[in-house]
Amino acid sequence: MATRTSPSSHAPAAADRASERTYGQFCPVAAGLDVIGDRWVLLILRELSMGDKRFTDLRSDLPRIAPNLLAERLRSLQAAGVVETVELPPPAARTVYRLTTEGRAVLPVLRSVARFGVRFLDGEPSERFDARRAAHALMVPWWRSSNEPLRARLIVTRAVDGHEHENAVDITVGGDERLAVEAPSGSPDATLHVTVADLAEARRSSTPLVGSLTGVAAARRRFLHEFDLTLAPRRR
Repeated sequence: MATRTSPSSHAPAAADRASERTYGQFCPVAAGLDVIGDRWVLLILRELSMGDKRFTDLRSDLPRIAPNLLAERLRSLQAAGVVETVELPPPAARTVYRLTTEGRAVLPVLRSVARFGVRFLDGEPSERFDARRAAHALMVPWWRSSNEPLRARLIVTRAVDGHEHENAVDITVGGDERLAVEAPSGSPDATLHVTVADLAEARRSSTPLVGSLTGVAAARRRFLHEFDLTLAPRRR
């Protein structure tokens, strides 16, 4: 069983933050930004929204952040009760960072920022932009809550070192409006096969997606509806 290291305190009172950078306004937006508004914080939370991460994982996923700044941001998020450290048991035997229950309340914020920001995407996706990142960045933010179980497989083709590679994840919908991105298993109800570039372009321009969707008709219709997608007609 994992051992949790509880944060030293929860969201600091205004008096405790008097010497810290703060907007100093009686406003929930300002108070929220006091916690998550600093540079890199939302991207750190983005990474942790995809699962537990070691410090070295975060360094690798956020290569432009200085190590001392990353450590400082993590300490601040722990002090606010948004992030915690967890000691994983053997054979992993490592310390990882994880969103707390309170920290997971930021997920709708991340998804809203993704929907807002997608129209400003520029350039090409990096080689690190695999199926898991595509699911979290270009599928999950558009999910329309549902309680009916669904397992959809996302197979992404991307260029790595000049060669085409494929990898896949399953996006699962369960009861209580739960959504998860996990390793492929079993038989999916629907399978979407796309390139990262085509999926990004469909989101960026709100145009029909160029891709292949297979599965029974009802599952295909539900998948497209729940993730706000339309398919471009197949070329003959």
